Amino acid sequence: MPAPYSYDLRQKVINAIELYGMSKTKASQFFHLSRNTINLWLQRKEHTGDFLPKPNRPPGHNHQITDWHKFKAFAQEHSHQTSAQMAQLWDDDISPRTISRTLKKIGFTRKKLTATKNVISNSERRLLLRFNIWSRKGWFTSMKLASIVKTRIILMVTARKDNASMPSNPGRGRAG
Repeated sequence: MPAPYSYDLRQKVINAIELYGMSKTKASQFFHLSRNTINLWLQRKEHTGDFLPKPNRPPGHNHQITDWHKFKAFAQEHSHQTSAQMAQLWDDDISPRTISRTLKKIGFTRKKLTATKNVISNSERRLLLRFNIWSRKGWFTSMKLASIVKTRIILMVTARKDNASMPSNPGRGRAG
């Protein structure tokens, strides 16, 4: 939708017609406007007393969820439920799709953390990435060799984690 003509231009056109007696046709040619536009402005002035443009409201609808803090607390409390279940529990009558859109707007995600992020270190993750690159480049002569190397890497990673969780030198060592 184009922007409405300025109030200043409207005022000049209306003054030229009413105060200086210019005809609508000459005013439309002089100001490069259509006669219909000038007629609409004059009709609006008759009905409302002024020729202001109509309020330009973009298309859309009123948002059904307006209290963002309340919804954020609600989402955290009911995070284990589906959007349909959350829609039934919400105070107003809203659709599951509205719940989904609003969850996305507030940045709420249902993604789960993978075990590799919590279990292996950065150096171990780099080692696994190198293995994947090597296997893609075809550096292993056979699939059997590739699976053996991967198994050893995984065993090495899990052995490190087991050793880290066990106390060092249980029952041995120098007495203090």
